[in-house]
Amino acid sequence: MTTSQNRAIGRIECLDVARGCALIAMLVYHFTWDLEFFGYLPPGYAQVGGWKLFARAIASSFLILVGVGLVLAHGEGIRWPSFRKRCFQIAAGAAAITAATLAFTPQGFVFFGILHLIALGSLLALAFLRLPFWLTAASAALVIAVSFAFTTPWTDSRWLAWIGFSEHPPLSNDFVPLFPWFGPILIGMAIAQAFARFGIWKKLEGLNGAVRPLWPLSKLGRHSLLFYLLHQPISIGVVAAAAFIAPPDQTAAFQQSCRQTCERDRDTGFCLAYCGCVQKKLQEAELLDRLLRSQLTETETGRVSETVNYCSFNAQP
Repeated sequence: MTTSQNRAIGRIECLDVARGCALIAMLVYHFTWDLEFFGYLPPGYAQVGGWKLFARAIASSFLILVGVGLVLAHGEGIRWPSFRKRCFQIAAGAAAITAATLAFTPQGFVFFGILHLIALGSLLALAFLRLPFWLTAASAALVIAVSFAFTTPWTDSRWLAWIGFSEHPPLSNDFVPLFPWFGPILIGMAIAQAFARFGIWKKLEGLNGAVRPLWPLSKLGRHSLLFYLLHQPISIGVVAAAAFIAPPDQTAAFQQSCRQTCERDRDTGFCLAYCGCVQKKLQEAELLDRLLRSQLTETETGRVSETVNYCSFNAQP
């Protein structure tokens, strides 16, 4: 992007609309996750199948837009005051999420989620700002490819898992490691660099009038960090209030999830006996509700494992 081009390009409204759409999609996914967390949906419902793909598509779109924004804002020279301010805001938000999840869901707290990655990725991305778009794109492909080609137990601990490559990543409600997820940021940067190279940004700026009727999404997209930090506490509060008024049937959700998982490897008769045994034993030990809410302590996790082994043995024909 030449200096003259950079000065001539104003705000690209369609990018704000895209951020707004991504935020709405994120709200839909997190609301579904909250319904699962409080027992209205079976355990694991939001982590498999189409919902898993939906979550990854949302994360990818956010990170691509981060890369695009970095090039548009700093492609002709890093504006350090605004860059430092934005990085500080994102890092502070990441720290707040870690603290909140550590307090409420310690077994799966967020130690390196999407905000953590955006903060670190924004710093690393500075090295790619002035590269040609094809080299940035090649770097993105390399980051993603090496993540699938190499794993090691050396990065299984939380202290190193943020790098990626883990054979057995730690449990976390939001885990977005550097490899492969730095790749989408670089993809966004490559797209922005290519658009600048071929004059596409000016054409997109010309669409500002056409997307103006979508101003609610555009306005939402301009306050993405604030929305990200506030939407989940509000969503959880709404579902928690509903659970207080009309509690979900936890046992039905547990039975459905248990049988679905069990019947992948065993017959229906075994799974009926096994899941019934596990449910009964956990209810007697007052552990079922804590298990479904991911609130087990280390000692309680051991007791659940003992129950699973006991029921697995006794369900044998």
